[in-house]
Amino acid sequence: MEWGFVVAGFSVGWLVGLTGVGGGSLMTPILLLFFNVKATVAVGTDLLYASLTKSVGVLAHGRLGNIDWRIVGLLGLGSVPASFVTAWGIGHYALDSEVVIEGIRFWLGVALLLTSLSVIFRHELMKSAQHEQHLPRPLVPALTVALGLLLGVMVTLTSVGAGALGVTALLLLYPALSLNRIIGSDVAHAVPLTLVAGIGHASLGTVDYSLLGTLLVGSIPGIWIGSHMTTRIDEAWVRSVLAVILVYVGQKLCLPGWPQWLGAALTLGLLVAKGVSDARKKRRNRVAAQESAR
Repeated sequence: MEWGFVVAGFSVGWLVGLTGVGGGSLMTPILLLFFNVKATVAVGTDLLYASLTKSVGVLAHGRLGNIDWRIVGLLGLGSVPASFVTAWGIGHYALDSEVVIEGIRFWLGVALLLTSLSVIFRHELMKSAQHEQHLPRPLVPALTVALGLLLGVMVTLTSVGAGALGVTALLLLYPALSLNRIIGSDVAHAVPLTLVAGIGHASLGTVDYSLLGTLLVGSIPGIWIGSHMTTRIDEAWVRSVLAVILVYVGQKLCLPGWPQWLGAALTLGLLVAKGVSDARKKRRNRVAAQESAR
């Protein structure tokens, strides 16, 4: 057994349990950059890994009644066919060709950069769930199917997007829905999507089953430990570090010609500015509360 993969699985599982950020945002880049796993194999293996680990979350959310199956069905209506077509398209290229490898690296980088934004602005997105519906209601089902189509392509190509990006888009489409039901519905949709995409990759021979088992050995205890440490570790700091890492890796993959420090430096600046702004808002709210109590 390769203990490096076990440690990677544990680390990703721990972060998923602690922050809720999808494993695809972390596992695929780790396999690609640190272990030099082929791009197609990294994506295919991570897709089946995600389908198995997220299945546990579906059971939990289902028992709590946190799944809107209508939303899941609309997302699947777009994502499942899109996943089949994307896997078919990948299969029509030589899997080790420069076109496939560079395409996966580029779109993986884009997905990581988008995920980093959802990580940074998590609380603002949560607040948006309390706002009124701004989109015309008749358009929402069609837009949900379109979102599923987009996620189907992105997840099959990069293994990233079913988690943080899916939740972000659903918050905008269904602002009146509780956050728990948004997350539960997103997880419920992610399982069949990653499974279908993983099977598509398996049919192409781009799944390493030995690697999959080794990652699960580390990730299962990691998820359990991380989920039990949420009250002991300041999640905001963990998310800030995670956002910087995602930007650094995302830029490295999709913009390799740019200075590597640039993205991380800009992200740090954004986090500092956001922290100062949040602190000022809390101070104003505290002063207003004290004045109203007098």
